[in-house]
Amino acid sequence: MDDIDDGSGPHPDISLLIERLTLERIDRDIFRSPHPGDGEGRLFGGQVAAQALRAAATTVEAAHEVNSLHCYFMRPGRFGSPVTFLVDRIRDGSSFSTRRVVAVQEGEAILNLDASFHAEEEGDEVVVPGPVGRVPAPDEVEREDPEDQPTQRRPFDRRELDPPADGSTRTFWIRARGDLPEDPVVHACVLTYLSDSGPVSAARRSLGGGGRWGWEGLDLMTASLDHTMWFHRPVRADQWLLYDLRAVGVGRARGLTHGSLWTTSGDLAVSVAQESLLRRRRPRG
Repeated sequence: MDDIDDGSGPHPDISLLIERLTLERIDRDIFRSPHPGDGEGRLFGGQVAAQALRAAATTVEAAHEVNSLHCYFMRPGRFGSPVTFLVDRIRDGSSFSTRRVVAVQEGEAILNLDASFHAEEEGDEVVVPGPVGRVPAPDEVEREDPEDQPTQRRPFDRRELDPPADGSTRTFWIRARGDLPEDPVVHACVLTYLSDSGPVSAARRSLGGGGRWGWEGLDLMTASLDHTMWFHRPVRADQWLLYDLRAVGVGRARGLTHGSLWTTSGDLAVSVAQESLLRRRRPRG
C-alpha cells in the first residue's frame, strides 16, 4: 500500500521531521531543538540546516519568503544533545531581510547559516530547458523501499533514474511521504533537508564509486562542507520534484556538485551547489 497516495495523512517519518522543525523559543532570537533524535554517528547535516533556516524565518516579521541560503558545516552534530540556534538580525528592508544563524551544541558551533528573504515581486521570466520530459515520469520508475534506506531518507518517496539524465551524475524524483502544512517556510525547510541528500554521493560517483549511492569501492572519509541554495519560485515539497545532480569537479580532497530541483511541469524551482570532503583514508599501521 502506498501511504502517500491514500489520503490517510503524513507518514510517521515525515511527521517526525515536522516535529523536529518545531523549535522551542527560549529568547527573542534564540531557539532550541530539544531532542535532535536518537541514533549513532553524526546528525544529518540537512536536518541542522533546515532547523537553522526555520529559526531564521521565525524572526522575519515582514511578508518575505526564503530566496537563498548559504551554510557551512563546521563540526558534526551529535545525537541526544540539544542544539541551540542563535539568530542575528543582519538587515530588515522593504524588499529583503537577511539573517545569520549559528547552531551550537555543547558550547561548540556546528553550523553557520546566512539566509535571505525577499518580498514577492513581479519580474521577467526566462524558461530554461531542463530534463523533465526527457526522463521517465515518477510513476514509470521503481519505488525504493524506505526500510532499505538510511534514516534521513525515509521521510521521502524517492524514485532513482538509472541511467540518470543526459550529462548528469545522479537523477531522482522525490517528494515527502504525506501532506505537509500550508506554511511555505515549512516547505522551504523540507527542501533544505532533502537537498543535502545526494550531492556527496554524486561527487563520489565521479571518482568511480559504485552502487546506487556511490558508496561502493572507495575508502573515503566524506562530509558536506558548505551548501548553497537559491529558491526561484514557491513549490511544495510534498509534490514530485526531479533532483538532477552533476559533479563538476574534484581536487585537493574536495568535490563540487551542482544540483537543480524541477517541477513535473518543467519549471526550475531550486538551484543547489555543495562542496564535499572526499578524503582518502590512510592505511593504519
